[in-house]
Amino acid sequence: MEAVKSLRKKYCPTAMFIAIIAALVMIFIGHKDLARGIVLGTLFSILNFVLMGASIQLRVQRTRRTGAMIAFVLVLLRFGFLALPLVVSIYYDKYHIVTTIAGLFMVQAVMLADAVKKLVLSRPA
Repeated sequence: MEAVKSLRKKYCPTAMFIAIIAALVMIFIGHKDLARGIVLGTLFSILNFVLMGASIQLRVQRTRRTGAMIAFVLVLLRFGFLALPLVVSIYYDKYHIVTTIAGLFMVQAVMLADAVKKLVLSRPA
């Protein structure tokens, strides 16, 4: 569980920082709906990552069959949870759907960028 906490402390604040900077740029150029969408999507991306980390212990401490069933139910719940910002951005014009979707992938994008950075820096010159 400590590994999950360290990953959460590493990636979630970075994702939110990037989203806030992007939102400020979007507000500065006059697109508040884009800014709201990226922040909304990123908040749900972070919450999804936290829920995924919290659910790992539930799946590991069970038998294989029970763990698989719990994992399936939790994945369905998380997918439903991730649908909320999409529904909000579809029904309310104050949130842009494309930036909401981009925000939903913010934590994954930060993780991918970190892995690429490590790969590039570890290559011999």
